[in-house]
Amino acid sequence: MNRIIIIGASGHGKVVADIAKLVGYVDIVFLDSNSEIKECAGYPVIGSDSRLKELEGDVFVAVGDGSVRKKIMESNSDRAYPILVHPNAVIAEGVTIGDGTVIMAGTVINPEARIGKGCIVNTSSSIDHDCGIGDYVHIAVGAHICGTVQIGNNTWIGAGATISNNIDVCSDCLIGAGAVVVKNITEPGTYIGVPARIKRLD
Repeated sequence: MNRIIIIGASGHGKVVADIAKLVGYVDIVFLDSNSEIKECAGYPVIGSDSRLKELEGDVFVAVGDGSVRKKIMESNSDRAYPILVHPNAVIAEGVTIGDGTVIMAGTVINPEARIGKGCIVNTSSSIDHDCGIGDYVHIAVGAHICGTVQIGNNTWIGAGATISNNIDVCSDCLIGAGAVVVKNITEPGTYIGVPARIKRLD
């Protein structure tokens, strides 16, 4: 069966469906908890994700929130989660990519980078050599991860952000759009600005 079941009939789901079609899936359907949504990108929404157990096919979780992706994937660990790579992405030799990760158009991933499971590597972003990207990480549009960077699980790197060379970023962080990280981040939180600093409540 050449079917992929995409969970999440949203804008992100549209991009995932487009990549799925480009890499050869011919039967594409969606599940979404919003019963009012009947189609996404021209593909049918056939029910909520509670139907997943009764359906055959590969599964892809197209939800932006990493904690939700983790919950769904771990609660359905017996399913096959493909790696979706846009044909216009550039993936070097020696790169490893975890199940359920999507690599979007224009992305460049350089040698020996390691990408975890359930990640989103968004349009025109880059991950340089020898980086380690944890599970359920979201690297947003146009973000740049320089060489030998380590990023912990469930961290969001905002659009246009830059992580400088040889930096460690812990799990459960949000790096704001356009931020520039030049020091290790060891405390979970939201980091904004140039250079990036933690945003604290006043």
